[in-house]
Amino acid sequence: MNEPESELSFLRPARQRSLAVGVVAIVLCLIGAYFNRQQFFRSYLMAYIFWLGIPLGAFGVLMTHHLVGGTWGFVIQRLLESAIRTFPVTALLFLPILFGIPDLYLWARPEALAHDEILRQKTLYLNVPFFIFRAMVYFAIWISVSHFLTKWSNDQDHAVDGALTQRLQNLSGPGLVLYGLTVTFSAIDWVMSLEPRWYSTIYGMIFMVSHALVALAFVTGVGFVLWNRRPLANVTAPWVFQDLGNMLLALVMFWAYLSFSQFLLIWMENLRNETPWYLDRITGGWGVIASVLIVFEFALPFLLLLSRAVKRKAETLCALAFMIVLIHLIEVFWFVVPAFHPGVFSIHWLDLAAPIGIGGLWLSVFLWQLESRALYPFHDPRFVAILDKVSEA
Repeated sequence: MNEPESELSFLRPARQRSLAVGVVAIVLCLIGAYFNRQQFFRSYLMAYIFWLGIPLGAFGVLMTHHLVGGTWGFVIQRLLESAIRTFPVTALLFLPILFGIPDLYLWARPEALAHDEILRQKTLYLNVPFFIFRAMVYFAIWISVSHFLTKWSNDQDHAVDGALTQRLQNLSGPGLVLYGLTVTFSAIDWVMSLEPRWYSTIYGMIFMVSHALVALAFVTGVGFVLWNRRPLANVTAPWVFQDLGNMLLALVMFWAYLSFSQFLLIWMENLRNETPWYLDRITGGWGVIASVLIVFEFALPFLLLLSRAVKRKAETLCALAFMIVLIHLIEVFWFVVPAFHPGVFSIHWLDLAAPIGIGGLWLSVFLWQLESRALYPFHDPRFVAILDKVSEA
């Protein structure tokens, strides 16, 4: 089989515009930081958590694909790989958060520790040196595992080698375990510890599912731009879109199950150290955001994705996917901002500029990675074996 020609030159202007918009927005954020340091770090953290969720979710979806196979995975595999190849950039983008630790986290302020016995009891885990060390471990794992996943996949483009497929599968098993642990603890460190007196044992799982959902929605939306072009046009069919829609439906349902389970357990227990987290997010205007999440991240996608016609029509599925991405940004906003404005709805212009700035930079790197690789793993023995099925669809 000959290597398909990649026709991605049309993405270059989009990459350049994305970079330009990102740079301008970041400059505006830095100006905002000069006038309001605390607000800059709060908005930056919110935006960073949102954009980091896409490569993290792609990381989990990619390793799941290597373990279970399926045509749906091969169609989006290189999109997922392009996303996880941005981990070095996300590591660099994390650095500003290190300078804002005292501005973001109550446990990092000596005056707060002096007057709070609960915080002092948690200092063995919640302290600045250990916080930084754990972040280094997370990124080291994400970057190293993603390096081998993409390297071996790229090696397959130059030779049909079943051993490379076996390597990808062997790495993906333990890789998923490391993924679960690192995503859980990073969510605890970077988001849950914003309110260090509160905790939830299901918190990390909610972030894992949310990341997977937004990543799958993102690559589905981006894939829509490419599916009508060679070479992906040669290997896509309506039932492939249906498979992606089924995956989105499963993740939407799982997200709703975990989110409702956490709410129900905390609300029924009615413990004073736990219920304030929800009270801060359903009063003072925040309840409107909670309702938006229920409707647009669960109810509407759930009802639409039950339809076979919706899932098999690429245009409709793409529109739904982009809606899920946007709602996930609102979800992250709802998780982070009430920690600083409990019970009182608040939005700052930096809350809009920061996602645009980080997103512009991240998208430009993602598109650059996408341009540099073949759009599907045409020498993967598993993929070769199912090409006949696609041609018959």
